[in-house]
Amino acid sequence: MAGTLVPSGRSTKGRTKVKTGCVTCRIRKVKCDEKKPSCQKCTSTGRNCDGYESPFRLHVHNNQLTKNANNVYAPGIKLRVGLQTMRCTPNALSPEGINLLCRYFSTKTIFNVPLDCNEEAKQVLQASLTDTPIRHAVMSLKALREELESSGDRNPASVGRRTPSCDYGLQQYSVALAGLASKLSSSSSSELKTALLCCQVFISIEQVRGNFAAMALHIVRGLGIMREFRARPSFTITNELLPAYRSQLPFLDVFIVKLFAAPCKFAEAAEAADGKVMVPVGCSTLECRDHRRIAPNMRTKLVHIATSTLDFLAKVSQIESIGAALRLVPEKASLLDSLDSWLRDLELVQMNTSDPESISVSFLRFFYSILRIVLLGALESLSPDLYAKLQTENGGLQEVADDITEKVRLYKLTAG
Repeated sequence: MAGTLVPSGRSTKGRTKVKTGCVTCRIRKVKCDEKKPSCQKCTSTGRNCDGYESPFRLHVHNNQLTKNANNVYAPGIKLRVGLQTMRCTPNALSPEGINLLCRYFSTKTIFNVPLDCNEEAKQVLQASLTDTPIRHAVMSLKALREELESSGDRNPASVGRRTPSCDYGLQQYSVALAGLASKLSSSSSSELKTALLCCQVFISIEQVRGNFAAMALHIVRGLGIMREFRARPSFTITNELLPAYRSQLPFLDVFIVKLFAAPCKFAEAAEAADGKVMVPVGCSTLECRDHRRIAPNMRTKLVHIATSTLDFLAKVSQIESIGAALRLVPEKASLLDSLDSWLRDLELVQMNTSDPESISVSFLRFFYSILRIVLLGALESLSPDLYAKLQTENGGLQEVADDITEKVRLYKLTAG
C-alpha cells in the first residue's frame, strides 16, 4: 500500500520466471490458475496448495518513516490528554473513544463537520486490541492529528519541520507498514481484514500529512484487494453469479466515499478548538472565492451521486440470486452515466474561466475518479477488459492526486 509498498516479484537468472501464482506452482515453475483460496492446478493433481505470497513488500522512500523505526516507543515523548484517552485498550471502545477516532479519520472534522464513520471507527478500535499493525497505525494517526491541530494547517509532518510528536507519529506509521507487509504473506481472512483496516487508517494519515499521492496509492491498493478477494458478490466472465468469497471483509470503498462525501466547509476560514483561526489545507482567499463561484453546485451534484453509489453498494452486498444481480446492472450503468454527465458539466464551467484550476475543483476531480473506480469494479467479472479500464482510471486518479499534493505543498510553503 501507499508509496511505501510496491509489488514484489522474484526473478532468477537462467531459470524460467514465474512471478505470480501460489507458492507451490512458483516452486514447480508452472503456470498457476490463481484460483482462491487454493489453485486448481494443485488440488486437481493431489498437491497441497501453499497459498499466495504477499503482493506487496516494504520499500521505504521517506527517511522520516524509517528513522528510529526499531525503537517502537520513542523516548522523551509525552502523549497529550487527547492521545491518552485513545490508547488501544478496551476503554477505547467507549462511545468517547469511538467518536474521537471517527473525528480523526478526516481533517474536515477540525471545522466541526460531522463524519458518519462511527461503525468504521469501532471496527478499527476493536481490531487494534489484538492486531499489532492496526494498533500502530491508530497511534500514528492520533499523534499526527494532534500535531496538526496544535500547529494549524502548517503541519510539520508535511513541510519538513520536525517535532517529537511528529517523529513519534511517523515512527508508528513505519512500524505499522512493516508489520502489515510481514502479515501479508498469505491471503487468510484475518490478514486481509488487517490490510483493509490498516488501509483505512493509512488514508487518514496521508490526509493529515497532505500527501494525497500516497493516499491515492492506498486507495488503489485497498480497492484492488476488495475486488480480488470478492468482498461482495460479482459475475463470472460468463455472467454467472459469484457469491462474496470474503463476506466479513471491511468495506473500504464505503469508508472512502463517506470520507469525501462529508460536508466540506473550506470556503471560509474556521476556528479550531483552541480558538486559533485555521485556513483549510490548500485554500487561499482567491481559491475560496473561486470555490463559492464554481464548486458548491458541482459538489452538491457529486455528493448526490455518491449517496446513490452507497445505496447501490449496499444492494450489491445483499445479492443472493442471479436475477437480483442482473436487476442492478442498469442502476450501475445509470450511475456511471451520471458521473460522465457531471464531468462534462464541470469541463464546461472550467472553460469559462482563464484562472488556474483551484484546489477545490481538483478535490472534486479526485472524488469523481474514486467514485468511478468504485463503480467500475462493483458487480463485474475480473476480465482483462476490466483490468485495462481500471489501470487507466487508477492512472488518472494518481495524476490528480499528484497535482493536489503539489498544490498543498506550494500553499504551505507560501503560508509558512
